[in-house]
Amino acid sequence: MVEDIYSRYSIIWDVHESESGDLAADLFEKAIWREHLHDQKPVLHSDNGSPMKSFTLRAKLENLGVTTSFSRPRVSDDNAYVESFFRTLKYGPTWPSKGFSTLDEEAMGAKVYALV
Repeated sequence: MVEDIYSRYSIIWDVHESESGDLAADLFEKAIWREHLHDQKPVLHSDNGSPMKSFTLRAKLENLGVTTSFSRPRVSDDNAYVESFFRTLKYGPTWPSKGFSTLDEEAMGAKVYALV
């Protein structure tokens, strides 16, 4: 998920069975073009997960002119905006208590909740 930290608006998200630098690079490129940021200098602040540090994503971000910023290792407060969003999402009244039975159901549930 890509979130604008100033408005807390969820710009774009996707749900997959696994995570990878390729998927992250594709998602972030879509966000840049959707929000018309290709002529600006956005900053991506992320955790230190392997997709966020992958060569594929780093190359894509460099190509798009995006500055990267990373959380400090083992410091969850550095990414408080996204952590807060996911807490709100997971503890909202419309989030199913037993989770989702399929990946498609999860993607649709997250989309419906984010629009509410």
